[in-house]
Amino acid sequence: MYGRRTWSIRVRMTVMAAAVTAVICAVLTLVIGAGVRGRESEYRREQATTAALQLAYQIKRDRVSAQLAAPDKVDVQVLNDRRMVIAATPGVRGRTPMASFVPEGDSVYAAKVLCPPTGLSGCMSVVAFRVYQPGGDWTVYAAAKSIPWYVNSSLSTFLVSVSLLVILLAALRTWRTVDQTLAPVDAIRAELTEITARRSGHRVPVPENRDEVRLLAEAANATLDRLDAALERQRSFTSDASHDLRSPITAARAQLEEALMYPEEVDWPRTGRSVLQSLDRLQAIVTDLLELARLDAGKWSDTEPVDLAALVTIELARADRSKRIVTHLQEGVTINGDRLRLVRLLTNLLDNAERHAETRVDVSVRREGDTGVLEVLDDGGGVAEADREIVFQRFARLRDGRDRDAGGTGLGLPIAREIAKSHGGDLTIEDSERGARFVMRVALSTPRRHDEPY
Repeated sequence: MYGRRTWSIRVRMTVMAAAVTAVICAVLTLVIGAGVRGRESEYRREQATTAALQLAYQIKRDRVSAQLAAPDKVDVQVLNDRRMVIAATPGVRGRTPMASFVPEGDSVYAAKVLCPPTGLSGCMSVVAFRVYQPGGDWTVYAAAKSIPWYVNSSLSTFLVSVSLLVILLAALRTWRTVDQTLAPVDAIRAELTEITARRSGHRVPVPENRDEVRLLAEAANATLDRLDAALERQRSFTSDASHDLRSPITAARAQLEEALMYPEEVDWPRTGRSVLQSLDRLQAIVTDLLELARLDAGKWSDTEPVDLAALVTIELARADRSKRIVTHLQEGVTINGDRLRLVRLLTNLLDNAERHAETRVDVSVRREGDTGVLEVLDDGGGVAEADREIVFQRFARLRDGRDRDAGGTGLGLPIAREIAKSHGGDLTIEDSERGARFVMRVALSTPRRHDEPY
């Protein structure tokens, strides 16, 4: 199926502006035409009325001649008391009366529009005056040509020409304005097409005008900053992952090559155990990488209510720890989540705390408002404030951590933070008098009631 063709913004805006201008011009043309036609019609009626009044005056003074003169486009007739035409302008002389109506009752004036009057053509405004005479009332008719709807061809041509000119100017102005407005957008688009994964340092030009296009450019640059940061993290992650994966592989290969060179002198069980340790480290790294990939992809199993206090109690009972674990658990702190992933988070925090603690690790579960809090605190040397975000970077390991556990992957804490974020919370390091204090905060599945104490 072919996609629907659409016009460009320039064409659409220009056509829209031209159409709106055309409607406005049409309305104004009609208004002007109606106004001019009304004024012209009123002027014609006044001419006819004036001509009829003059004849009425002449009749009263007995000065009416058979051949009458009247303004242009005005026809006049004088009828005696027997309704005979005794005087008229050349166009209606010798003809029957142009109208049959007369002023009613005591009225001396009447007016109608006849289409056409007798002996004439076209619609005309006809006025009738009753003139008193001793032998009987006379009637004076004066007819003026009606004005057509277009008034006249000259006015119509002028209005149409002006309208077309205004529409053309509006279209050209709109095209130019839209073109100037979209010029920065074209520059942004051209710059974005040059950006690739290999050439990611470009930034789009920011217009000087503080308008929506400037906001778009700033948003695009902010997005590019984030993309560059993500690419840099990806490169760093790939480099670190390659290094960490290569180390156990290289160690195992070296041990096997050395054993194969002197097979009679090698302690094969010892070599096997060494290679197995390298494979265990390699498996741990691959497992953590797969877990991070699943977390990044947002793959979820069905969630369920998880009681944090019960989870901590069960997990601490499953395995012995090398350091003393002290718990401070508040019941009823329940969140919605993936139980297995929350267990992984707790295990990673406990493993990290054990590596750095001197003798004791405190695990706390409590409620703060509508938030559930899980806290793991060790009595070790702690983490410097400047390094509190570094420890959550993938494969990032501080010197103290490498000295205590050279076989670590550097992925435990990043995995724990990603699990917390996937549950709508966060995992941070907060201040403590001694040691490192890891705190996870996640919204409760059952918010606290207003009448329930903290």
